[in-house]
Parts: sequence; structure tokens; C-alpha cells
Amino acid sequence: MIKKSYLSGLAALLFPVLALAWWNADWSSRRQVAVDGAATGADIQETLSEVPVLVRLHAGNFGYFAELAENGRDLRFLKDDKTPMAYDIEQLDVLSEIGLIWVKLPQVRGGVSSDDFWLYYGNANAPDGSDPKNLYDVAQGLVYHFKDGEALPQDATAYGSHAADSKATIQPAGWIGAAAQFTGAGPLTINPAPQLAIAPDKGWTFSTWLKLDQPQTGASLLEAREAGNGLDLSLQGTALSARWTGPTGAVSTAPVNLTLGKWQHIAVTANSDKLELYVDGVLAGNAAITLAAVNPTIAIGRNLVGLLDEVQIAATARSADWLKLGFRSQSPDFSVLSYSQDESNSSGDAGHFMVIVQNVTVDGWVVIGLTLIMLVVAVIVMVSKTLVINRITKDNRAFLSQYRQLDPNKLSALDQDDSAEDQELADSDLLTALVGKHDHFQSSTLYHLYHTAIHELQKLQGNADQVVTREAWDYLRVKLDSQIVNESQRLNSNMVLLTIAIAGGPFLGLLGTVVGVMITFAAIAASGDVNINSIAPGIAAALLATVAGLAVAIPALFAYNYLLTQIKDITASMRVFADEFLAVLSMRAAQQSRGA
Repeated sequence: MIKKSYLSGLAALLFPVLALAWWNADWSSRRQVAVDGAATGADIQETLSEVPVLVRLHAGNFGYFAELAENGRDLRFLKDDKTPMAYDIEQLDVLSEIGLIWVKLPQVRGGVSSDDFWLYYGNANAPDGSDPKNLYDVAQGLVYHFKDGEALPQDATAYGSHAADSKATIQPAGWIGAAAQFTGAGPLTINPAPQLAIAPDKGWTFSTWLKLDQPQTGASLLEAREAGNGLDLSLQGTALSARWTGPTGAVSTAPVNLTLGKWQHIAVTANSDKLELYVDGVLAGNAAITLAAVNPTIAIGRNLVGLLDEVQIAATARSADWLKLGFRSQSPDFSVLSYSQDESNSSGDAGHFMVIVQNVTVDGWVVIGLTLIMLVVAVIVMVSKTLVINRITKDNRAFLSQYRQLDPNKLSALDQDDSAEDQELADSDLLTALVGKHDHFQSSTLYHLYHTAIHELQKLQGNADQVVTREAWDYLRVKLDSQIVNESQRLNSNMVLLTIAIAGGPFLGLLGTVVGVMITFAAIAASGDVNINSIAPGIAAALLATVAGLAVAIPALFAYNYLLTQIKDITASMRVFADEFLAVLSMRAAQQSRGA
């Protein structure tokens, strides 16, 4: 069963519903969320209906907080392309990238992961779509999220079962958002109400998250009593036990020890004949009882020193599967929900880019314009240099192939004078490479050295194939070294433009970004509008200048390193050729001396 559910979950991630229509074109993005019922235990067979689950969004599973409208009012959850689901945002912090959202699932089937839904977002003009009153079923009589700033805990259900009194204080860092801190000063009390009554034919459920940092002395986690009858959860040291007191007497479950310093899920259910205590979704104790009708006054946390979060009371006995799913879906230690890749409609993508473009300031356009000019110049240098070097390499290879076949006593056999057309193109290596003739290796740097050497020998002694004197040999070395320097300078010409693009592009982009950010914050200070929707477009537009600078520098850097390596190889080939040519002349002179 587990293997099957994992395979089906993987299939759901790899092959999303291709034919599912887009719910509303005003929303630019969506993602599919898979609900893995097998995460609550492979033995679950029950189908749970109208289940609120916690969707935890964070930077690890949702990297688009900046795209959300203010307070996440554009969030929508749909079962398919037509059926919206009720949800309530408990907390949404864009800066810290944390979102806690309760979503009502129509059903969760145990052992399968096909109960998926869709999360839509990306509509700055959307109204608030949260619907907390319809999040819970009719049996759910009370839910306290303990939101920061509440003087008295407020009920999140449609019943409005608000606290009558509370000595607890709200701490912002709880298990699910904020939590209630009890110091032993007094309990949280709730007046009797029909939706909180205990009925034998329906049962009753209490659940909460509890954290204890020290052993307790005579503490009560829950007192739900009327005229002495009712349900209690008592704490002594770290031992927790549930007790039912009815007309026939009191019955308790065996104590179970809790772990200090750890958040644990506590739940107790009472039905017509059984009292059950659950810790972290697992049955920890039970006792046989005879349930009686009670409309209790409820006290939570009497003499308690610790933290409580997510207190819930239901006028029904929730099943073991329900409690297990509640524990695991609310704990970040379990992956009940898994998220597919984001999908965007085409209008949304274009809209995002247009928002960035429309918010670029004048200084940003100036910087982007300069970087575009640098990019055009860099591309021209990269293309022209690549063409020239490829032509030089090809001609060098062809020249060497014929040169190595020459008779050492007839070195001038390959030398030819340039035509008028060659002389016109001589100042441009690019034109020579593209439109010039190559019948005698016009682009070859090695041929240029050879041609220089032959002409200098002819000037010195009238015949290049005569044996050269020592003085002529030294003079020829100087001329060849000078020609190598000239050829290297020609090869490296305009390479400085690439170094300017590499170094200057990112700095220009950074300048545009910094100025753009300054202007954005100045505009915010002037208008007094500090919400993320006023900041994000300006920051995104400012970053476009940095992107433009990097778009210039990165290809220029790669091309520069490649071209520089090729130029070094050609320069090394010229020096090797010059040494070989002089060595041939020296050997010829030595042979002549021995013959004499």
C-alpha cells in the first residue's frame, strides 16, 4: 500500500492534469498540491470529509511571496477548475517568507494520494477570498488560533465561542503562529454553549498542542464540568491522564508521560462507552465509561505553566484517523502535502515582465542603454576576432604543410608579391579573411614572417637562397622579432573592448540598481505607502539594470578567455617558426663551411 501510494504521488507530480482548464485568467500562477493520505498510516481505510488541513508555505516550498497581493488576499484554493475551497489565513509574513493557511478539504482518503487541489496566486487586484466561517464542519464548536494581539482568544468558527476570561498571554512564536502562555496565574474560561455540549449519542473531542518546560504540580489542562460531572485532563509532574466523572462515578485512563521542551499533540475523545487519550496521534490510554449529557463550563490551563496552541473542541467523537491526520498535517515533521512545479498562463508571464519594464526609471534606461551599446560592440569584436583567428589558423596550417616540403637551399620558392587587391585589404584582417584571396596564404601570420625574412635576405645579399653571414643572421633575427610583435599587436587589437565590457558591465548595472533602489525608497517615503506591492515593482525594475550588466559581462568573459588562448597559441607558433627558419639558415651556413 505504501509503495503504491508513493508511486501514485510521484505520478501526480510528474504528470499533472494536463487538460485542467485555468480557473480564472486574472490569476497569473498556480501550483498543484498533492494530499498524501498514506502519510497518516498505511492501515487507514476511512474516508475523512470536510477536513481542515494546515498549509505551511515557506521559502523551501514557495518562492513567490513577493508576487502575492497585500496580506495574501489573492490566494485561492480550488479542488478543480470550478470548485473553490474555504480557507483562512492565520499568518502571512512576506519578509520572513512564512505562510500559515487553513484549507478545508472536501475529503481525504486513507492510503492514497489522489485527493489533490490547486493553489492559485498572482492577482494584485483580487479581493480578499478567505472564508473562515465556512472552514469547519457543524460539529466543530470552537477553534482558538491565539493570534497575536488578541486580548481574549477569539473563536475562528461561525459559532463565535469566544473566551469569557483568560489569564494567558499571547506569545508570537508558537507552534502554529502565535501561542498562549500560561504562568499558573489562572485558566482560560469559556461559558456553556449548545455547540460545546457533551451528548451521549454524538460524543465529544478536545485537542491542542502543548509544550511543557518543567514538571507540573496539580495542573489541569482541561476541565469541562457541569454540577461536578464532566471531563478532565490533569497533569502531575509530566504524567497526563484523562478522567470522566458521571452519575455512576469517576473513571480515569492510565497516566502517560510527556516530554519536556517538546511540542506534543494532545487529544481526548469521549463517546457513549469509551474514553480515549491520544498523544501525537497515537492512542495512549483508554477507559470504559458511560457518557452522560453535560453542558459544561470549560476551563483550560488551570495552574498550568507552559504553552498551548491550536485549542479545538468538537461536539462529536473524532475518529483515530481524523486525529492522526490532524497531528501529522499540522507538524512540519511529516509531508502530508507535497507541491508540484508552478504553472503560469502566458498573459501572466507577459504581465510580470511588463510590470518590470514599466517601473524602470530614466536613470535605469540610461544604464541599460549603455550596456546594450557595450553588448553590441562586444559582439562585433567577438564575431570578427573569431572569424579572423579561424582564417589565420587555417592558412597557417596550409602554409606549414607546403613549407616543410621545401628544399633548404630553395627557401624562397613559396614567396610571392601581394597583388593590388591584397594591398588594399592588408590593413583589415577581417576583410582579408572574408573577401580576400588566399592563393598564397594571405591571412597566415607564419607566411607574413616568411615573406619578411625572404625580402630582407634579398635586400641584404640579392638572393635569399645564398648562405647568410653572421651579421645578416643577427639582423634577420631582429626583423623577425619585430614582425612577431607587430602580428601580436594586430591579433590583440580591440581585445581591450572585451575587458571593458567584462569589468564595466556589472559595475554599470550595479550603479543602475543602486540608484533605482534609492529612487524607489524615496518615492515610498514621500507617499507613505510601505506595503510590499509598492516596493516590489521598483526593486524588480532596479535589478533589471544589474541583469543587463551581467548579460554583457558573461558572454564577453567567455569569449575573451577563448580568444586569448587562441592568440597565445598563434603567437607561440610564430616564435617557433622564426626559430626554425633561423636554424635552417644556420645549418645551411655550417654545411657550406664544411664544403669549403
